[in-house]
Amino acid sequence: MNYYVGLDIGTSSVKAVAFGEQEQLLVAVTKAYPTISLKPGWQEQEPEQVFRAAVFALKKMVAKMGAAPVGIGLSAAMHSLIAVDGKGQPLTRSILWSDNRAAAIASQLKGTPLGQDIYRHTGTPIHPMSPLPKLAWLRQNEPTVFHKAHQFLGIKEYLVFRLFGEYFTDQSMASATGLFDADRLAWHMPSLEYAGIDAALLPAHVSPFYVLNKLKPTFAKQIGIPTDTSWLIGASDGCLANLGAGVMSPGEAVLSIGTSGALRLTTNKPVYDPGERIFNYLLFPPRPGKSASYVTGGASNNGAVVYEWFCRQFFGLAPSAKGMERQRLAMQKIPMGCEGLRFQPHLLGERAPLWDAAATGSFEGIRPYHTLAHFHRAVLEGILLNMKQIGDVLEVVAGPFHTIHANGGFTKMPFWVEMAGEIFGKKIVVSENEGGPALGAARLFDFNRNTHEYGIQ
Repeated sequence: MNYYVGLDIGTSSVKAVAFGEQEQLLVAVTKAYPTISLKPGWQEQEPEQVFRAAVFALKKMVAKMGAAPVGIGLSAAMHSLIAVDGKGQPLTRSILWSDNRAAAIASQLKGTPLGQDIYRHTGTPIHPMSPLPKLAWLRQNEPTVFHKAHQFLGIKEYLVFRLFGEYFTDQSMASATGLFDADRLAWHMPSLEYAGIDAALLPAHVSPFYVLNKLKPTFAKQIGIPTDTSWLIGASDGCLANLGAGVMSPGEAVLSIGTSGALRLTTNKPVYDPGERIFNYLLFPPRPGKSASYVTGGASNNGAVVYEWFCRQFFGLAPSAKGMERQRLAMQKIPMGCEGLRFQPHLLGERAPLWDAAATGSFEGIRPYHTLAHFHRAVLEGILLNMKQIGDVLEVVAGPFHTIHANGGFTKMPFWVEMAGEIFGKKIVVSENEGGPALGAARLFDFNRNTHEYGIQ
């Protein structure tokens, strides 16, 4: 059987998913890795550990399929930063999107004429999540490491270097760094000057359709595939989640609530918000006879990770669909609004819609008649209402949408999905295919065949 693979390098795990030619999910292998937090606000991972997890997942998936794939498409979480030396050895761990060490730097830049220029040209809100303030932090706090760096990479670029021995980034991932002008398909010089680097310290940017086909023999043998297997460099996980959900037209949105949360639309041009509350990331550059595709929206730090916190603290258990079902009847008796009890879900600071790394969570309006079920429902409502605020901004600056395609762990809990429909006032469609970004990465091969763009740079 011919099949394609989407390899999705996530925040907590890597997933290798095999899809048949009719996009049916055949095999999925997941390998988790830990996050290291040596100081408050620091969130890091070992790049080599993530790389080994990716190789393991691919090897196990190929073994289960019993044959090599036609091709492998890459997806990755955005905003990570790794400094490497002249041999490609990491000088730092992978600093994750959730790392807040650059909060003071981002706060100083945000709202200034330079910060507004960077947002307008790069589409990336000024926030400690992005590599731009992280680079400035390294320059100020780790000058030895900063000046020793031969390249600054994200986790996907590190994986590409380890597998192929070359430094490449796709233009979708680049567009989420705060360093790249997606309209011009070029590094944005004011961003580079602010970070204190030049373009030579960044990998060469190529189209998401760029084919890597010179896999190192050692890894080809280890994974169990030919060295000339086609790898598409792919795009970012957020953009590919929209492609995987098939949401490429106006009037539809994708709501993802997993560890974090996001609400995204697909547009054919950047949509900028004067309040700098939403992002604009490139999915596809212009193609022959086709306009560019952008994904615009907002991502929240506080998705199901907040619900997990609540369940562990209030019930002493990890969240589960069965656990919610046991509480559902009690929560259904409580009207929307929880009789005045409100929950602000910003336990981990916040990206959209606040873009405030110092934001905190809280319960408000507590009265003696509020029960555990009230608190339970308030947490679910609070997470969704935060996402609704993102949707409100999107409808003002990008246009209305009538349908929401839902994916992520929250869709395993029907009561929570029902609440989403009530809060948004929209039709909610739960994605039947669980491939998400991995399916989007595999779908790139269809787009590539249809536009004859193999090797475009």
